[in-house]
Order: sequence, then structure tokens, then C-alpha cells
Amino acid sequence: MQAWQVHENGEPSEVMRLADVAPPVPGDGQVLLRVRAANINFPDALLCRGQYQVRPPLPFTPGVEVCGETADGRRVLATPALPHGGFAEYALADEATLLPAPDALDDAEAAALHIGYQTGWFGLHRRARIEAGETLLVHAAAGGVGSAAVQLGKAAGARVIGVVGGAEKAAVARELGCDVVVDRRAEDVVAAVKEATGGRGADVIYDPVGGDAYTQSAKTVAFEGRIVVVGFASGSIPSPALNHALVKNYTILGLHWGLYNTRNPRLVAHCHEQLTDLAARGAIKPLVSERVPLDGAADAVQRVADGVTTGRVAVVPEPEKGIAA
Repeated sequence: MQAWQVHENGEPSEVMRLADVAPPVPGDGQVLLRVRAANINFPDALLCRGQYQVRPPLPFTPGVEVCGETADGRRVLATPALPHGGFAEYALADEATLLPAPDALDDAEAAALHIGYQTGWFGLHRRARIEAGETLLVHAAAGGVGSAAVQLGKAAGARVIGVVGGAEKAAVARELGCDVVVDRRAEDVVAAVKEATGGRGADVIYDPVGGDAYTQSAKTVAFEGRIVVVGFASGSIPSPALNHALVKNYTILGLHWGLYNTRNPRLVAHCHEQLTDLAARGAIKPLVSERVPLDGAADAVQRVADGVTTGRVAVVPEPEKGIAA
């Protein structure tokens, strides 16, 4: 089979190499999946760079989110068991963590429903307890993580303000349903958010960026608001001023979705049921901006890492008739 492998750490476009390798052999409790589509996530770039919290042994195949097919023909969502990730024709996954792929979504859309939407659902509902009528501010609203939060916020009845970088991404954010779009390259984010909220600020802020975005969050969060920290795509990890949180009465919430897989997996299954229902009703639909063949994966991962893509980019391997014994 063909699989992308990383033999040394560095930028994805430089260290990912497409190779012919033997299919991985499932261990105890694992299954072999034919990859129907693999969604690209920012952690894939961090894995290549050796900067992710999980460091699989070299060489490894990145790709942390797939829609795959089991040997008995079931279409499932999975987070592959590294080092045998999803940017390949076949991947391994722990059988206990498989989730049924929603019938309402195609393979690429289904692959994109998993990590980003689970993170959004847990961040908005489990951590921030968002309520209908509240104002939600989403940083990087046109990106893969942000676009999921925008759709989930609208589905929850919130008024959504999307912060983006550039006119093209602003157009995408409007199409996603943002009530207000702020282009950070052309506008003062803090002033624009205060104007849009009558000076009150946002009740919930969803921040997958960190850095300057967090600084803006602290300045625009409402009284008794909640800032949900889900990542640091900017590469800069902020150091919050806790005295500021005290005098403004707001809450800083951390979210590492992967912990729920080990601490409370029943919640993950419950979340998937909610997401599947929302997809069936058309309330959410992953924005897949590109579907690239397997041989285009390295370039696509690099573009996601560079922040020049919108929505989700999915790697769709060519169907294979079978694998050698």
C-alpha cells in the first residue's frame, strides 16, 4: 500500500515522503481500516515538526482523523492509532473508539465531523454552557476548527461574531452563518467587537489561536463571560493576567478534547449522537474546501500549517481493490 511517512522532524512539505509499505498489522483490540477520506488537522503539522504532545516513533504516518471502512463494510469515523495514521491507503484504529459515520455526510465531510466538531461541542456546551441568545466570538472563524464552532454556535441559538484574516476568509465566514464578521487585517478587532455588542462584549469566546487573539479576547469578554482555550495555532502561548480575570469576573476554560476518550468516553459517544442528529437535520455540515488525492497530502498539510486554507482539506485516497496477505 502507499503511505506518507515522516523519517525526521521538520516542515510537512520537506519531511513527508510517499512510500510503498506493507499494510500495518492490527494489535489487540485494533482494526485495519481502508481509508476513505482523511481530514487534515493542524496537529498533523505539529506531529511532523515534533511539537505535538504525542510523539510517535520515527518513521510514522501522520493523519489523526479519518472516515474509514472496516473489513465487514462498516463506514466509521476514527482517530488512527499512531504511528499508523490516516495519510495512507490503510490505517489502524482502536476498535472501541470507532464511531458510525453519519449517513447525511459524504466521506470527506464525515472525516471532518470528528475532532473539530467534538472539540466545538465540548467547548461550547460542556465547558462554556452556552445558552440561546448569548453572543459567541470565534477566532479564525473560517478555519477548520473555527468553522465548526460557528455552525455549532448558530445551532445553539447564539449570535456569532467571526474574526478572520482577509477578505476571502471573511466571505467564507459570512457563508457559514456569522452574524458579524471582523477582518483583523483591516479592522481593530477590539473596537469592532465592542461596537457590535454595544460595549458589552462577548459572552463566550472560542480561541484556537492564542497569541494576540487571546489578548483581544480578554479585552472583549463580557461580564461573567467565558474564554474557551482550545489551541495555539499562532505558535504563541499566552500568559493570562489572572488579576484581570478577577476584576472583570470572567472565566478562562481549558479544553483538551482527547482527554475525554480516556476519562469519560461515554460523553464522546453522546456528543457524536448529538452531532449526527444535527447533521441529519442540516444544522451543521462540515465545510470541505478541498479534496486532494493521496499524492497531494504533503503540500496540503503544509498549506493548512501555513494558515492559507479555509474550512477543511481532506485527503481522499484512490480506492484499492485489496491488500496482499
